[in-house]
Amino acid sequence: MNSLVYQILASRKRRLAARIRHDHRPSAVPLLAASNIQYELSTRDRGLACGGIGAVHLLARRIGLIAALDRHLHLLKIHLPYHESDHVLNVAYNVIAGGECLQDLELLRQDEVFLDALGAQRIPDPTTAGDFCRRFTEADVWTLQDVFNQCRQKVWAWQGPEFLHRAILDADGTLAPTTGECKQGWTSPMTASGAIIRW
Repeated sequence: MNSLVYQILASRKRRLAARIRHDHRPSAVPLLAASNIQYELSTRDRGLACGGIGAVHLLARRIGLIAALDRHLHLLKIHLPYHESDHVLNVAYNVIAGGECLQDLELLRQDEVFLDALGAQRIPDPTTAGDFCRRFTEADVWTLQDVFNQCRQKVWAWQGPEFLHRAILDADGTLAPTTGECKQGWTSPMTASGAIIRW
């Protein structure tokens, strides 16, 4: 980024900090007081809820994740038109964009700005994504994990030496219902732990 962008961001940060500073004075009216709201449709500017998705995609390309997925993961005989990387990233980007299930992909398929941010004509629909996911064998899952691990090392290599001095592992407990809850003496397995690993 050039210095002008840094100045604009710093100015906005200062203005926001002043705006949200806690004020203990009483108010006679509610603070949510907008009344003259108007909407205009711009032909030049378009908004995107998950605006960082383009940067995430550029990172995936820069660390070689896209090429590695297509080189090592072989689940499709013919690419009509999607490649393995298209499918894997499609599911990952769905989660990043706030999706909770494959059906949420349909919302992204209908978002022209999202498609433009990724340079995509279209992305796989929920049915196609589900069909792709069902192709995985255990060996394919391990291959996918190996690809992620190899690319992760490239990201680590960009960090300074202090990056590897300490790692923090946070783990939370989860309460999972089971069919054995009614049995006498049964207690719900809940674990909560946190650990700091140093090397």
